[in-house]
Amino acid sequence: METLADKIIAFNRTLDFKGILPEGIRIMNPFREREETPEISATFYRKYYNDHNPRHLILGINPGRFGAGLTGIPFTDPKHLTLQCGISYNGPMAHEPSSVFVYDMIRAFGGEEAFYSRFYISAVCPLGFTSLSANTSKNQSTNHTKNLSKNLSSYEVHESVFPSNQTLKGTAYDLKFKEVNYNYYDSRELTAAVYDFMVESLQTQLGFGVERDVCFCLGTGKNEKFLNELNARYGFFKKIVSLEHPRYIMQYKAKTKEAYIEKYIQAFQGV
Repeated sequence: METLADKIIAFNRTLDFKGILPEGIRIMNPFREREETPEISATFYRKYYNDHNPRHLILGINPGRFGAGLTGIPFTDPKHLTLQCGISYNGPMAHEPSSVFVYDMIRAFGGEEAFYSRFYISAVCPLGFTSLSANTSKNQSTNHTKNLSKNLSSYEVHESVFPSNQTLKGTAYDLKFKEVNYNYYDSRELTAAVYDFMVESLQTQLGFGVERDVCFCLGTGKNEKFLNELNARYGFFKKIVSLEHPRYIMQYKAKTKEAYIEKYIQAFQGV
């Protein structure tokens, strides 16, 4: 009989978006872009989910470049994967502020074993997105910059092809481009393009046997609104409890981080 780990690993390894994205947006699929990611994430899920026990689902937005975009594990950057989970990682030792908050919260909850034995973290959209951002010289016209950025970002950009902080120089422009995270709700066109993919992915994960009385939503703005709309239409969960997103907390509320950790723990201990 398949364990929960088996189901999650199989789901991750078959994740693939075949639709058409809006111009300038790239899909980020670590399970296909990075050779080591499938095995790294599989090691994690075999360590913490190799049983048949149900978990409550926690849904973030979509993977970021320096967390799940590298490890394949939501809110787990390479640093916390190695130091907190004891799983080896040979790639770039990237750091993600959201991962800092989540693992501080997990430590306060009782540690990785205690937390992951009760909760499964995923995302409303299980694959991430990036777009190109341009920094311009002060002599560059705004309209020309926007048009050039749009044209360049229509290509599928990978760091190996278009390195971060790449500078494009010429007689008419001097632009510096880098890939940045993009959320599924950042444009109506992207939301529409991936809508069916998100619904199908969530339905598949519900089939893992997760608890459906309560789902936790990370993000009290657009992510909460979209997930509530999905739930009203499809009846996935009896109740959705929303919590401030870790990235928001670390960026704007870092001085009161401990209060948010306590809020998270109280919410999680209520199920």
